[in-house]
Amino acid sequence: MPRITRRGFTAVSAGSLSALLTAGTSTAYAIGPGHRPQRRTGAAGRPGRQFRGMWLATVANRDWPSRPGLTAAQQQAELTGYLDVAVQRRLNAVVLQVRPTADALWPSPYEPWSQYLTGQQGRDPGWDPLRFAVYEAHRRGLELHAWFNPYRIANHTDPTRLVPTHPARVHPEWVVPYGGKLYYNPGLPPVRRFVQDAMLHAVRHCAVDAVHWDDYFYPYPVAGQVFDDDAAWERYGAGFPDRAAWRRHNIDRLVLETALRIKRIRPRTRFGISPFAVWRNRATDPAGSDTRAGVQTYDDLYADTRRWVRAGWIDYVVPQVYWNIGFAAADYAKLVPWWSATVDGTGVDLYIGEALYKAGDPAQPAPWQDPAELSRHLTFDRDWPQVRGHVFFSGKEVAVDRIGAMARVVADHYPAPVRPPG
Repeated sequence: MPRITRRGFTAVSAGSLSALLTAGTSTAYAIGPGHRPQRRTGAAGRPGRQFRGMWLATVANRDWPSRPGLTAAQQQAELTGYLDVAVQRRLNAVVLQVRPTADALWPSPYEPWSQYLTGQQGRDPGWDPLRFAVYEAHRRGLELHAWFNPYRIANHTDPTRLVPTHPARVHPEWVVPYGGKLYYNPGLPPVRRFVQDAMLHAVRHCAVDAVHWDDYFYPYPVAGQVFDDDAAWERYGAGFPDRAAWRRHNIDRLVLETALRIKRIRPRTRFGISPFAVWRNRATDPAGSDTRAGVQTYDDLYADTRRWVRAGWIDYVVPQVYWNIGFAAADYAKLVPWWSATVDGTGVDLYIGEALYKAGDPAQPAPWQDPAELSRHLTFDRDWPQVRGHVFFSGKEVAVDRIGAMARVVADHYPAPVRPPG
């Protein structure tokens, strides 16, 4: 079976692409619920390379820029400040959100400039944030992973608030309002091609170290609302047993096609995805994790995250294990072993997404009030050699470090800089 590899990809014809997408779960990516990867005890044998990253979110000006409308010089100063913080924390990668809402933080021929830069969608900020970020990150010895959201158009449902030339206004038939937001319809082949073209232009534009996606595919379920893709299902759903299988196929195609295109454009650029950490609960599927999560990516987001890993379509996976050790519904100490088993033998790197933003938040349960909670996560992960690093959400918390949780991680686990996995 053709597999994506870090050195490129095996030749994939139209027929074999179809075979890859339609192969059943008993083929190359099958893994039984009883599978246990190799486990070690203690820190002996830890790899010399580790991924130490932080997400830097731009949507709604969460991390950077701190507000829209800053001058180019002010935006650049804030951005390099975050890169300097990453170096000070002995991190080696920054995952910068460059396409938060069907927009761009680089001069794109496909989509408008992001409103989070100037306060007005489509307005040129007068500089190229992505190219600047890549240059300044590399100058500091950091990797720069370009983070994209494939389908989200806007955090509102009013198309008239988008610039008149926005593709969502030019092609209103591509758009589905749902849960107070606008989304591109993943079931439409022209949409799938367009969002790939828009994202991959950034890979052509400059030497990003990776293409990175977050956890949004089909949107998270909203009670009492229906994602209206009836017309697309009627037109393209023939041959699928049900709509859920068709939706998963749509996302599988997006992942596989993007992976192949990245390697053609820039072979050394990696492809990573950071999903919600529960693929399926064991009560739903014997191969699932020992969790009782209210959301399952396979069933609710139509994202077969386990398949992408087992088939070798991606270079790394960063499950967002955003719960404390001992959390009843989704225990960190149960999910890390499950993901370790999932990546075992695949060649896909496993990094764990860490909820630094919860540390010291008074709304969070007691374990998150302890500055040592996150450090305990990394101590636990030492026993699982498949875990090759961590990514912290997000930049603001890495910098401010409300209760010293990040400082504790650095003191306990990052005694010296290291290079990320190659």
